[in-house]
Amino acid sequence: MRLLLDTHTLIWFFAGDSQLSSIARILIEDEDNNKLVSVASIWEMAIKNSKGSLTFDLPFQAYIDQKLSLEDFNLLNIDLDHLNAIVTMPFHHKDPFDRLLIAQAMVERIPILSKDSAFDAYSINRIW
Repeated sequence: MRLLLDTHTLIWFFAGDSQLSSIARILIEDEDNNKLVSVASIWEMAIKNSKGSLTFDLPFQAYIDQKLSLEDFNLLNIDLDHLNAIVTMPFHHKDPFDRLLIAQAMVERIPILSKDSAFDAYSINRIW
């Protein structure tokens, strides 16, 4: 199964945080699943790191490269189809990173692992 991870899901998984649901953890740890991480999530993490609200035990790029490789995650690039979907999306959710993740889930027709119940206002499958 292809799965898109929301940014907080990725951060919590990397940190071993108990806020991550058991369902999300099982799906992420299942080697048969294709776990996708949006470039938007990496961008959001970079911003949080530059503001000091998110820190890592390695330099940012080394940390991301190591984690993506170790956990067998694949990057989902942002393409014009994803951006075009945003144009017609209603504003149930105003966060630009979340709107892009929602658009990617819609266009790619894949579920998203997210705690954010605001995602349910869109025609996507949110798993938590």
